[in-house]
Amino acid sequence: MSDYDFYIEKNIKGEDLSFDEAIRLFDLPLPILGKIADEIRRRKCGDLVTFVIDRNINYTNVCISRCKFCAFYARSEEDCFVLSKEEILKKVYEAVRLGATQILMQGGLNPDLNLEWFEDVFRSIKERFPNVHIHSLSAPEIFFLAKKEGMSIEEVIKRLRDSGLDSIPGGGAEILVDRIRRFISPRKVDSEGWLRVMRTAHRLGLKTTATMMFGHVERDEDIIEHLFKIRDLQSETNGFTAFIPWTFQPRNTELYDIVKEPAHPTRYLQVLAISRIVLHNIRNVQVSWLTQGLDVATLGLIFGANDFGGVMLEENVVKATGKPFKPLSVEEICKIVKSIGRPVAVRDTYYNIIRYL
Repeated sequence: MSDYDFYIEKNIKGEDLSFDEAIRLFDLPLPILGKIADEIRRRKCGDLVTFVIDRNINYTNVCISRCKFCAFYARSEEDCFVLSKEEILKKVYEAVRLGATQILMQGGLNPDLNLEWFEDVFRSIKERFPNVHIHSLSAPEIFFLAKKEGMSIEEVIKRLRDSGLDSIPGGGAEILVDRIRRFISPRKVDSEGWLRVMRTAHRLGLKTTATMMFGHVERDEDIIEHLFKIRDLQSETNGFTAFIPWTFQPRNTELYDIVKEPAHPTRYLQVLAISRIVLHNIRNVQVSWLTQGLDVATLGLIFGANDFGGVMLEENVVKATGKPFKPLSVEEICKIVKSIGRPVAVRDTYYNIIRYL
């Protein structure tokens, strides 16, 4: 059996790859790898490309983690900010006026913000905008809140859920290998803690996404270990709605001393395709136009991805690295997707179709 048929058959049958089978994917020629991933995408998702109308609201840049890969956290007291509830509600209002259905709130590990602060903000959003989906707070933020409040992760998630939290984004995963995490983010939750937050959220009925940030100090073996941990938790809980790999952006970060340039687009496409092939139990794989640009993101749609992310009416974290950013319009995404002959639709956070375009 050829590699092409072998990997497609394993994925479609829902069979786990062994470590050796997965690591061997890095040795395949990129066109073959892309062809395998694209065929899996076609069989599992069809040709439809989806996206969400969303806004990222970064409520604070105060963060005690101070990860080496981050350009966003405040370096001095003068640079610190915390958005007021009124400022957050204004941003939500602006987004809703432009058709947004999803609000992603993420910030730093700010010791001055307690659980009640988040409950108040979420309740206020739901009171004024009951149809907005609150897709907010990464696993490290929830883990930090639990530790700060002296509460269990389960209790914190329950209280956030009851105040309006609808789902949890997959940020903060980076690479789920503690040898790597101890170097790039030694003060952040370890891999077991990240997985515990997600497992708990899934058990409590909250869906989440999963991410991977690569292109820094990880090895191919670390990427496979990360993917296996996501795959295995999905087999246990079926709580991940999508997987989003994206590349480290080094400018203005502490890691710039050893990593001067982002991973090459061919490396991005390779890892994107491998993610689709390994993660047989996650239906949706998303491109990262924010880090890759529109041309490479479009190529990603023939390397295993079926989702274009969102219009992203606001984004500040990657922008802090000096990466140019402007939101996309619905019309721009439609033009991009249709340029490769694929149909396109607006979705909600759960990947339900809102409308075809």
